[in-house]
Amino acid sequence: MHYDEIVQLQEQHASWALLRSPHAALMLSFFGRVFVESNSGGRPAPELVSLLDDELYALNQRLGPDTFRRTAQAYLDEWAAPERGWLRKYYPPGTDEPHYDMTPPVEKALLWVQDLRVREVVGTESRLSTLFELMRQMVFGAEDDPERRLAELRRRQAELEAEITRAERGEIDLLDPH
Repeated sequence: MHYDEIVQLQEQHASWALLRSPHAALMLSFFGRVFVESNSGGRPAPELVSLLDDELYALNQRLGPDTFRRTAQAYLDEWAAPERGWLRKYYPPGTDEPHYDMTPPVEKALLWVQDLRVREVVGTESRLSTLFELMRQMVFGAEDDPERRLAELRRRQAELEAEITRAERGEIDLLDPH
């Protein structure tokens, strides 16, 4: 991409504008929970106002009473304004009650932010431990002698009991993350 293309996106793309918004965290967490996690499409305005009102109340209780000063409806109206393009406000056939739905630019912003999360890195030690455990299970699973199988199970039981005892004392063995 060229510089001018990026500047144009920065100035005009709704996803970029959402991420620059002072309320980006509120919008992304709310939209993600209400539309994505619940796997629902359009929501009736009264339902969405009620959900956002609850969210604003909880955040103001936790972050301070003046963190989010406007009403839930005022936020929804702003987010659905044509110049924003973050919510689509529409009237389903046969109803005079407005509904709101998340727009594609919000989906893009959500996906980008979710992709920023630190992914758990499985270190070499962990992968080797898993490999050895799988190999042990293959050998043990092929064992048809009941005495040998019982001996192996008792050995593993003793290992687990020793690990539980260490954990109860606060001695936790962590794998090296590298």
